[in-house]
Amino acid sequence: MDLQMTRTWAEISMDALRRNAMELQRVLPRGCGLMGVVKADAYGHGAVPVAAALRESGCRYLAVACPEEAFALRQAGESLPILILGAVDAAFAPQLAERGVTQAVECLEKGRALSAALRPGQRLKIHLKLDTGMGRLGFPAGEETALAEAAAVMDLPGLETEGVFTHFAVSDTPGGEEYTRRQFALFTAAAEELERRSGRKIPLRHCANSGALLSFREEGYCLQMVRPGILTYGLFPDKTRGGLSLTPVMTLRSRISALTRHKKGETISYGRTWTAERDCTLAVLPVGYADGLQRCLSGKLEVELLGRRVPQVGRICMDMCMLDVTDLPEVRVGDVATVFGDGRGGGPTAEELAEKAGTIPYELTCGISLRVPRIYL
Repeated sequence: MDLQMTRTWAEISMDALRRNAMELQRVLPRGCGLMGVVKADAYGHGAVPVAAALRESGCRYLAVACPEEAFALRQAGESLPILILGAVDAAFAPQLAERGVTQAVECLEKGRALSAALRPGQRLKIHLKLDTGMGRLGFPAGEETALAEAAAVMDLPGLETEGVFTHFAVSDTPGGEEYTRRQFALFTAAAEELERRSGRKIPLRHCANSGALLSFREEGYCLQMVRPGILTYGLFPDKTRGGLSLTPVMTLRSRISALTRHKKGETISYGRTWTAERDCTLAVLPVGYADGLQRCLSGKLEVELLGRRVPQVGRICMDMCMLDVTDLPEVRVGDVATVFGDGRGGGPTAEELAEKAGTIPYELTCGISLRVPRIYL
């Protein structure tokens, strides 16, 4: 791809991704493996190349949200085990078994349906999902009936129970420590009860997401596998760093398409929310909310341009936004602006933009639209 002809693009640093994967594995206890969470197109980074890089870096498992994501990886030749974290229609069972994809099972009814849908001789690996306080999917871990039903799933024909897992609700939230500890205790007790009832060992237990890996790994939460989603991409779920040195993998850049000059008192963009307080020069940057630059950042955003931060002014449009470059007279059409990246060079990070937008960095990277080409470095 000729970047000189590209309006807006996302650079994906594969070196940073590999370094992050190695850094995460560095802090894991012996015998614990890394599950690469590549759902939502690897949080916007591109699932196929990211999965390959994680495999090369020692990752043992991949996690996705739905069958379509798993099948795309298999179609691309990905060989690592893949777990579908979300609920699926049981009609997918034969394809899952055929393609060697593992499925989460959240209730007895779904387990029975998956078992019944398998073709003769097929076996489908499953991970039992326990709800310990997230309130989404899963067998309620504190209920006797639910545990009996989960144990019954383990005896269904064609299903091979390889793992059991849960999801923490506030492991990345200051003040949520006690709730997380209660969730972990409930999960541990339930997993042990399932093994007692079935008389079989469940090989894989996993519950540590990014927040738990940062704050609770010293308390034994890593178990056989961890699922640090956003950390893999060099971003953190909160202010906690947990002794990790990670680098953001995605950098969003855009190339100035026009320079315009305006008189004091003129208004800019939809709603006329910005008025020039002096004669000024604006740069039109061809990136907008259709590319994933959230409209709520209007007037809050600064981008890096020629080594300096310049403010975005007026409302962000669907396909473009405007920068005040009055104090940067050397700027020219074609110059490249960094919307967010690794913070080096003075530009903002996705974490900084997320805070200004009142959201989380996950939403920013996942929201970069497919019309923005990914350039793998």
